[in-house]
Amino acid sequence: MKTIINVKADKDVKEDAQKLAKDLGLSLSAVVNAYLKQFVRTRRVDFSIAPSMSPVLEKLLGGIELDIKKNRNLSPVMSSKKDIDDRLSSL
Repeated sequence: MKTIINVKADKDVKEDAQKLAKDLGLSLSAVVNAYLKQFVRTRRVDFSIAPSMSPVLEKLLGGIELDIKKNRNLSPVMSSKKDIDDRLSSL
């Protein structure tokens, strides 16, 4: 079930947010819903100019870094079309 939330915002902020959402192919409603879902899921409110990684992304990247250090799950270096064809044929 959908519900309506009335929020007071500065007119300029609302218009800028609507324009940015539209530029991204989204409605302002979709953006607000996404933020509310993230707020409920993470139980955090973040205000930052600099982007930050989510705990899930940090864990994923940590695993990738470990694989690189242990030389696991890495594709071989391919510097020619033949190398690429040979690799794809072996899969």
